[in-house]
Amino acid sequence: MTAPRSAAAIESWAEEADVVVVGFGAAGSAAAYEAAAAGADVLVLERAGAAGGAAAMSDGFIYLGGGTPEQRQAGFDDSVDNMKAFLKAACGPSPDEAKIDLYCERSLEHREWLVARGIRFLGTVIPTANGTSPVDGEGLMFTGGENAYPFDELATPAPRGHVVQGGKPGGSVLMQTLSAAAIAAGVRTSYDTRADALVVDDDDHVVGLVAARYGEEIAIRARTGVVLAAGGFINDPAMVEQFAPAVHATELRLGTEGDDGRSIRMAQAVGARVKRMDAIECALPFNAPRSLVSGIIVNRLGQRFVNEDTYMGRVGQTALVHQSGEAYLIVDEEHYAPNWLGIAAAWVCETVEDLESEIGLPSGSLRTTLDYFNEHAARGEDPLFHKRPPALTPLTPPLAGLDLRASSFIYAPFTLGGLHTRVDGAVLDLDGEPIPGLYAAGRTTSGVAAQGYASGLSLGDSTFFGRLAGVSAAGGKP
Repeated sequence: MTAPRSAAAIESWAEEADVVVVGFGAAGSAAAYEAAAAGADVLVLERAGAAGGAAAMSDGFIYLGGGTPEQRQAGFDDSVDNMKAFLKAACGPSPDEAKIDLYCERSLEHREWLVARGIRFLGTVIPTANGTSPVDGEGLMFTGGENAYPFDELATPAPRGHVVQGGKPGGSVLMQTLSAAAIAAGVRTSYDTRADALVVDDDDHVVGLVAARYGEEIAIRARTGVVLAAGGFINDPAMVEQFAPAVHATELRLGTEGDDGRSIRMAQAVGARVKRMDAIECALPFNAPRSLVSGIIVNRLGQRFVNEDTYMGRVGQTALVHQSGEAYLIVDEEHYAPNWLGIAAAWVCETVEDLESEIGLPSGSLRTTLDYFNEHAARGEDPLFHKRPPALTPLTPPLAGLDLRASSFIYAPFTLGGLHTRVDGAVLDLDGEPIPGLYAAGRTTSGVAAQGYASGLSLGDSTFFGRLAGVSAAGGKP
C-alpha cells in the first residue's frame, strides 16, 4: 500500500538519517553523494541486493555539451545556446525550458563533477553513428538526430553522447564508480529494502517512510528530506495501461523490476502533481549496419512516415506511438545486410508488386511511394522527410523487406513521465507548491526529455538533477 502514514502512529523508528534516498541508481547515487558532501547523514534504500538500477544496464551515454574537451578534441564546436536550441526542439512539444536551460548552462561543470568522481571520456567520434551501441574506442556519438532533419537546420550538429570508458556496458562502469563514490563519502546503505509509503506529520511535512526489509515492515525517519529516485513505471502494467497504452504493442520493457512506479504513487498519495505521464521513449534498433538507413520505412498503408537517417529512438517512438507499431523497412540488394541483431529480411522479391503483395500492403501503395521517392532521390532530394545524402539513394529491385512490426522486431520502450519537480528537485503539489521534505530526481520525475529524447539524456538528467535534489534535501541551495 502506498497510502501515507501518520508520524503520530509510528511507534518506533528502525533507523534515522538526515536524508533518506530511495533508489541507488544514477539519480540516487548522485543525490546521496551530494547530500553527504553537504554534511548530511545519508541513508540509501535499495530494493535490489546491490546498486545499479536501470542505469547499470545501459550503454553508458551521458548527454553533455556546450564545448566539452572531448567535443573540441574531436573537432566540433558547440555552445550552451546551440545545445539549448537542439534540446528545446528535440524534447518538445512544450519542453521544460527551465530544466533544459539549467542543464545546458551547467553541462561543462557537470562533466567536471563526473570526471572528479572517476568517470572517463574519450574525444573520438564516428559521425555516421546515430544512437546505436558504441564500439571499442568510441568516445562521442550523435545520439538524438542532431545531424539529421529537422535538427541540423535548427542547430549546428554536434555529438553530445559521451560514452563512459573503462568497460562494457558503460552504464555498469558508471554505476560502480558513482555508488563507490557515494559510499566513500560516508553514505550508508540498506539493500533488499523496498520503500512502500511516506510518513507525514501533522503539518503534512514528509518526515520519513515505511519500508519492507526481509519481509518486515520498518519505519525510517528522515530529519531533513526524502529523495525519491527509484525509476519510472514501465514495469507496472496498470500504470502503463492508464498513461502509456501504446507500450502494450510490444513485449519488451526497458528497465528493472524496480521500475514499477511505486515512488510516483507514494508521492501522489501525499498530493504530488505528475507531468507528461503519456511520454515514452522507444528505441527501434534497425539502423546498423548503417547501409540499412538507405532503405525506406513504410507503414501498413505503404507510406513513409519518418526520415530513416535520424535517431533510432525517434524512429521507434514515431512507429510505436503514431503507427501502432506497424512498420516495414524496404531496402535494395546494394544496401541490404542482416540487421546487427541477426534479424534477416522476411521477404525478398524481384518486383515491387510482388513485395507489396507478400507483405500485405494495399495494392499500388508501395509502388506509388517508391516511385515518388526514387524520382526525387535521383536528384538528391527528399521533399517529404528530408533524408540526406549519402543515405538518400534510389532503390532498385530486387528488394528486401525487414519486418519492423512490434510483434516481430525489437522495440525497447521506457517511460519519461513522472513527478513534477522544480529544478532543485522539490516535488510540487497539485497547486504547484513544494511538498515540504519531499524531493525527487531521475525517471521518477518528468525531466529534460518531456516528449522527444536523445540517448544519454536519462543518465545526464538523472545525475545532474539528482545532485541538486541531494543538496536541497540536505538543506542547502544547489
